[in-house]
Amino acid sequence: MTLVILSREDGEGSQQDTPSLMRPFAPLRVTVAAAVLLSLACHRETVPTFKAEPMQFARRVTAEGVLKAVKATPLSAPMNVPQSLRIASIADDGMLVKKDDVVVTFDPSDFQKDLLDGNVDKSTVGNKVSSTVTLASVTRTNLKRDAHQAQDELVAAKQFKFDDAEIFSRYQRIESEIDQTLAGDKKEHAENVLGVRDTLSKADRDLLTIEEKKAGLKIRNAQQGLHSLELLAPYDGILVLQRDWRGDIPRVGNSVWPGQTLGEIPDLQAMKAEVFVLEADAAGLAVGQKATVQLESNPLVAYSGKISQVDKLARPRFRGVPVQYFGVTVALDRTDPAVMKPGARVRAMLEIENRSNVFSIPRQALFEKEGKKLVYRKRGERFEPVPVEIATSSPGRVVVTKGINRGDDLALRDPTAVEQSER
Repeated sequence: MTLVILSREDGEGSQQDTPSLMRPFAPLRVTVAAAVLLSLACHRETVPTFKAEPMQFARRVTAEGVLKAVKATPLSAPMNVPQSLRIASIADDGMLVKKDDVVVTFDPSDFQKDLLDGNVDKSTVGNKVSSTVTLASVTRTNLKRDAHQAQDELVAAKQFKFDDAEIFSRYQRIESEIDQTLAGDKKEHAENVLGVRDTLSKADRDLLTIEEKKAGLKIRNAQQGLHSLELLAPYDGILVLQRDWRGDIPRVGNSVWPGQTLGEIPDLQAMKAEVFVLEADAAGLAVGQKATVQLESNPLVAYSGKISQVDKLARPRFRGVPVQYFGVTVALDRTDPAVMKPGARVRAMLEIENRSNVFSIPRQALFEKEGKKLVYRKRGERFEPVPVEIATSSPGRVVVTKGINRGDDLALRDPTAVEQSER
C-alpha cells in the first residue's frame, strides 16, 4: 500500500491542498497496511522441532510359538526291523498313559507273509541240497567206475601187448598199441571229469548254502518284526504325537521307517517356548537376551526367561508361504505344570536391545543428504545441518551416538524443503 503526501511548490504544506473528502480515510489506510503485514507473518510456515534429551531406548519384537518340554522320552519305530512298518492302531494325541500301556501297534501281515515265504524257501533249498548231494554221489560213483574200468583195460593192454614182429602181423601190433593208448586216455579222461564234477558239485552246494542263509535271514527278520509290533509307554505321562512338515500327526495306515519318531512323553516339570521371529525383525537376536512369555489361554500372567537358542538359517514356517522365520528357543525361569501343557500356544516379547541414557530421536528427525546422515539443529531463527552417527534403530526411533547435545532443538521436517516451498 502506498501513502501519498501532497505538497505545494513553495514548500509550505497546507491542509487546504488535501481534498476534504480524503482526509477522514488516511488513518484507515495505515491500519489496513499493518493488518496485511501481520497476516503474512502469521501465515509463514513453521518447522516442528524435537528437543534432544537422554532417555531409555528399548527394541523389542513379538513372536508366536508353542510350549515344549525340556526333557522328553521319544517313542520311535523299532530299529531292528529292516523294512517299513504300517500303523495298525495308535493312541490319541494328548492322551494320559500309564507305564507299559500299548501306545502304537503295527500290522503283522507283511511279517507273517515273509515268515511263510522264508519257511518255503528254506524247505525248497533243503530239497535242492539233498538232490544235489545225491546226484553228485551217483555221478562220482559212475566216474570212479569208468576210471577203474579204464585202468583195468590199460593193464590188460600192457599185459597182452602184441609187439613181437615174428609172431604178430603189423596190423595186430598197431591195433595193440592203439588199444593201450585208448585205455590210458579213457582213464585220464575219467579222472579229469571226476575232478570237474567234484568242483561243480561244491559250487552248487555253495550256492544252495547262500540261498539257505537268505531264507534263514528272511525268517529271522520276520520273527523280529513279529516280536516288535508294539510300542509301550516307558512311564506315566501325556502322549504328544510328532507332527510332520505339513503339521499332520501319525495315523492308522501310515507307513513308517525303522527309527522314525512317532511321538514323545514329556516331563512336565520343565518347559520351554519355541517361537518364530520374522526375518525382517531378527536383526540382533542373540543367546542370553531377556524374554517374556504369555500363554494365549491365560494372557494376564507373564513368565520371564532368556533366549537359549537361535536358528542359524531362516526357513518358511508354513508350506506354500514364502515368508521366512528364525526359530528361537526361550528357556523359562519357572514352570507351572497346572497350566503349562506341551503344544500350548504362546506369545513372546523378546528384548533385543535395552540402552539407558542415550539420545533416541524420532526417525523423521534424521535425514540423508549426499550419502551422509544428518539432523537440522536450530540456531536462532535458522537451522543448520549437523552430521551424526547412529547405532541402532527401531521402527519409530533412532539412537544417535555422536553429533547432538542435550537440549538441541531438531527439525522434524526438512527446513530446506520448507524454504523452497515458501519461495
